[in-house]
Amino acid sequence: MVFSKSYCPYCKITKLLLDSYQNNIDYSVAIIELDEQQQENINDGQIIQNALQDLTGQSTVPNVFINGKHIGGNSHVQELLDSGDLENLLRQAVVDSAQDL
Repeated sequence: MVFSKSYCPYCKITKLLLDSYQNNIDYSVAIIELDEQQQENINDGQIIQNALQDLTGQSTVPNVFINGKHIGGNSHVQELLDSGDLENLLRQAVVDSAQDL
């Protein structure tokens, strides 16, 4: 899951990176665009972002979770890519979600 803002360049990089793995690994990414979450003059995106900060300590986007585990932002995702661990985490998430069925 990626909590994002549609105009954020780091969010775009993260979403493109995660999307690129969908060709090799059969998974989907849930994306919540916080800047598009508004109902009846209430900024739900800000409420969600505040809750994420309370939960994770991270106030910025993208805010990435894989398999229910908080990963962090774009720089953390890039570190996982560089170490080769990103694909392993995504593959494990697919295995775990299949076992839940």
